[in-house]
Amino acid sequence: MTDSAMPINAPPKRLGRSIFAVSAGFVAVVILSTGTDVVLRMLGIFPPLERSMSNSLFLLATVYRTIYGIVGGYLTARLAPGKPMKHALIGGAIGFVLAALGAAMAWNHPEFGPHWYPVALVLTAMPGAWIGGRLALTRQATD
Repeated sequence: MTDSAMPINAPPKRLGRSIFAVSAGFVAVVILSTGTDVVLRMLGIFPPLERSMSNSLFLLATVYRTIYGIVGGYLTARLAPGKPMKHALIGGAIGFVLAALGAAMAWNHPEFGPHWYPVALVLTAMPGAWIGGRLALTRQATD
């Protein structure tokens, strides 16, 4: 197709920026979650890896992972080249699939914790991404 035959209103391809936005949100969630786990173990709040955690500690992990999922959705939406909510929800869908795979793998291994914990991560993945995307849209509207 020649330059003169290309439509004037054709949007530029932004696939690279889209991939970057979703990846950045995902990486932020992984770094924040893993970093918090390490710090809580260093502080003695979480037991060493070879010891099991109590339900209350799994609840704490669920809370901060949910918050970090919101942060990831927010970051993804803010970095998206267009359609910020769509990007945030794609990131949430990736988190949902990975959490579901983790839940399936951990199901028959009680040493990985109670069943409700991976199920909670699955159930909070999409709402967290949506909330993060919504917060980014609200912030964008006020900028």
